[in-house]
Amino acid sequence: MIPVQLTLEGIYSYQERQKIDFENLTEAGLFGIFGAVGSGKSSILEAISFALYGETERLNARDRRAYNMMNLKSNRSYIEFDFINSENKKYRATREFKRNSKNFEDVKTPSVTFYEWKNENWIPLDHSNAEQIVGLSYANFKRTIIIPQGQFKEFLELGAAERTNMMKEIFGLQRFDLQNNVSLINTKNRSELDQLEGQLKGFEEVNEEQISSQKENLRQEQQKFEEILKSFKETENMYSKLKILKEDFELLHQKKAHFKQLTEQKENVDLLETKTELYDRVSRIFTPLFSEKNKLAKEIAEQQQQKKQQLLVVQSTEFQFEKVKSELAAIQPQYEALHQSKIQENDLSLILQMMRVSDEIKILKERTENGFQKVKEVETQQKLLQQKIEALSKKHELLKPGKLEPGLLVSVGNWFLEHKKLTENLNSQIQKAEVKKNEIIAISKELEVLKINPETFREDFKIQAENLENQKKILSEKRSQLEVQQKLSHFAIELHDGKACPLCGALEHPNIVQYADVNSELDEIQQQIDQLEHRKDLLQKQVSETEKILDRKKIFEEQLKYEESQTKLIQNQIEIHLKNFTWKEFNATNETDFEEKRQHSFTIEKQMEELNEQISVEQKNLDKERNTLDSYNKALEKFRLDEAKKEEQIKTNEANLKILEWKNYLEKEASEVEEALNKLSISNRETEQHYQQLLKQEKEISPKLAEQKTIVKQLEKRISELEQEISENTLSIEKAIAEQPFDQNKVLEILAEKIDVQEAKNLIQEFRIKFETLKNSILELEIKLKDFTFDPEEFSAAEMRFATLELEVKAANDAVVKTKAEIERLEKEFKKKEDLLKVSAQLQKRAENLKIMMNLFKGAGFVQYVSSIYLRQLCDHANVRFHRMTRNQLSLQLNDNNEFEIIDYLNEGRSRSVKTLSGGQAFQVSLSLALALAESVQSNAKAEKNFFFIDEGFGTQDLESVNIVFETLVNLQRENRIVGIISHVEELKEKIPVSLNIIKDEEKGSQIEIV
Repeated sequence: MIPVQLTLEGIYSYQERQKIDFENLTEAGLFGIFGAVGSGKSSILEAISFALYGETERLNARDRRAYNMMNLKSNRSYIEFDFINSENKKYRATREFKRNSKNFEDVKTPSVTFYEWKNENWIPLDHSNAEQIVGLSYANFKRTIIIPQGQFKEFLELGAAERTNMMKEIFGLQRFDLQNNVSLINTKNRSELDQLEGQLKGFEEVNEEQISSQKENLRQEQQKFEEILKSFKETENMYSKLKILKEDFELLHQKKAHFKQLTEQKENVDLLETKTELYDRVSRIFTPLFSEKNKLAKEIAEQQQQKKQQLLVVQSTEFQFEKVKSELAAIQPQYEALHQSKIQENDLSLILQMMRVSDEIKILKERTENGFQKVKEVETQQKLLQQKIEALSKKHELLKPGKLEPGLLVSVGNWFLEHKKLTENLNSQIQKAEVKKNEIIAISKELEVLKINPETFREDFKIQAENLENQKKILSEKRSQLEVQQKLSHFAIELHDGKACPLCGALEHPNIVQYADVNSELDEIQQQIDQLEHRKDLLQKQVSETEKILDRKKIFEEQLKYEESQTKLIQNQIEIHLKNFTWKEFNATNETDFEEKRQHSFTIEKQMEELNEQISVEQKNLDKERNTLDSYNKALEKFRLDEAKKEEQIKTNEANLKILEWKNYLEKEASEVEEALNKLSISNRETEQHYQQLLKQEKEISPKLAEQKTIVKQLEKRISELEQEISENTLSIEKAIAEQPFDQNKVLEILAEKIDVQEAKNLIQEFRIKFETLKNSILELEIKLKDFTFDPEEFSAAEMRFATLELEVKAANDAVVKTKAEIERLEKEFKKKEDLLKVSAQLQKRAENLKIMMNLFKGAGFVQYVSSIYLRQLCDHANVRFHRMTRNQLSLQLNDNNEFEIIDYLNEGRSRSVKTLSGGQAFQVSLSLALALAESVQSNAKAEKNFFFIDEGFGTQDLESVNIVFETLVNLQRENRIVGIISHVEELKEKIPVSLNIIKDEEKGSQIEIV
């Protein structure tokens, strides 16, 4: 993450809006933030953390964070932070909260909005999850990006589990937490194995022996089937011949019986043929003539019936026409007088309107009179309200002098709060200094008991160590001499004549030296050396203990010095603060008096607010009465206009009267006139409608009557034509009968039979063909069966033999098919069994592997293992800078429990807890670790640059250490790192080229300037 810009307003000591452009600072690679105590240096880092995560190190939600973060002179707090994340995308985080205007201590919940810079515009996001954008939780953000005051050693002192979780989040080590994945795979594998075992239980009887047994059964069944099939074919051949012979004899018998029936039917068929020929000849001549005659007679009857009906319709229409003409003649006088009647109707309508308008004018006059009375009442109420408002305003003005300025109360109240805070801080600081003094006195007494001179103890211990070393050296030399003597004695004992000497190789040994036994003396010397070693170890421990005590004393002395300087600083601040009390209305030593005056001012202010509310209410009532008066005046004006319009309407209607006169109706009731108008209107409408209806009926009936008369004439003409045609048809019938050998009755008799000629001819022809065909078929069968006889008993025996063999063939064939199917089933099942066994073996092998993996990944052990690798790499990277800072005297390592330890090369490379480090050493190792962690995060995020802020610790370093730390921070520029520091160390301020200087202004709040 790279900061771009930060805007502050109303946060802690920042009263006015301040803007920090980080681009100029980050370009330098290394920058600082400097300022006096309480000026607001650390507040910048808290503002960044709060803008992103809504969290701060000093305050949590239970501490009324919003109220305590807001500047006491401000009513609004605002933070705006622009930054670039690891994906090189630009974002903005804003948080704003406001003070309740009616309750000073009530600060509303902050509102938060995140934006992304897209297409030259800030686009609001639908979430405010900084962890999603930055890639770090708040806890890890303050460990790797911005390290708040007092939290610099947190990562160093974290427990193993917490540190593993942190590494897991920062470096995404959850990808190595494969326990659940392996468990799921193992469950799936176990389920598949169970299913396979269940499937294999169904194949227990499937084996190669069973398949071979079934194949032998098949061979035997096939042999049996072939023998039965041979016998069946011989029997089938003989049975087929007998069956054909039987069918031929049965067919001959059937045909002879059928021929006998046809012979009996032949006489009837011959008679039918004679009748059909006669009917066909007569029908061809007479049927058309008789049909035409019947048709003409029927049509004549229909035409006569239509003529009769049409004459009745003509008579009815003539009656209706005469009736309409008589009614028109009767209504004609009334219709001619209709025009005058309609004029009278219109005059009555105008008079009725005039009477109604006159009534409306009377009502308007009454409403106008009532309106004048209401206007007078409203004007009286308006004057009373105006007087009440003036009285309340005078009372409000009388209260004004007793109210104090709100700004004055806030300023004085803030002065007393700050004075109280400074006094408490002074008392607290004095107590801290006393605690440090007591610690130093206790350590001095401890040194007196040990009889140690702090100035010369190192030289004293050095002399003692040298003496012990010299004694050890003398004893070691003496031990060496005795050991040589002991060895020579051993060689002397082993010398024998004729045997080579191991030293010179001589075979003769004339003068063998005799040595005394030195073993006891060697043991005594060894005991003395061990005692010297023990004394030396005790001396070393005493030196170490003394150094620790002196280091503690030095630390407490430095802390005492710092606490005393802080006490003086607070005392100076109190003096300056007392000088800043410039309000003559109050006493700096009498806060109670100020509180009483403030409460009195609040009471007056509340009374004034109540009066303002009353004045506001009465003013609204007054405005309401004024609006009511205006509406009443407008209504009265409208009444006057309506009255004038209605009087004008009466005059207009009177001028439009043509027959009747208005004066004749002044005394009459409107209902009487309305009744007369309705009657006249109904009479006029009925007369006109009846006349128009009669005219319409006359026009419709006249053409209809002419049309009906024409239809009657046409019918009479058609009847005459049909009578002529039927006469001609009768002559044709008589002529045709004269040409035949029988009379008309005989013709009618023949035609009455109604023979279907074609059907009869087809029936006769079909009979002749069937008769001849059957006759010839019988002759052919008699010739065919001339030399054969049929024995029913022989046929029954053959049929039974055939049926028996047919069943045996089917049973044998079914046995073969069944055996083949069983063999095929067993072979498929055996193949399936082999495949399942192969899969089972694979799954068993996989289960063994998964068991090993389950043990490997159990309890996130693999994640812890990977985390330890990352930690060791982190430790190696941190040691590069830590060695340089400590001049290769100290080193950082991880023990078997993944906890940090210090290797002390001044004490033979022994390990000790990181808690034993001095304040300066703890800062050095924490800085080295923090830089290494930040570098790893940067590398993991693949960002070109990254940002790191330090708010701690430089005051614990000596000048040489400060130079080494500064050199380390400068080198970070070459590694694309941007580092910001907060410090009180003047040496650093002089070395850093670009920095922010925070100046605390009592009136304007903290001001930021770039140096």
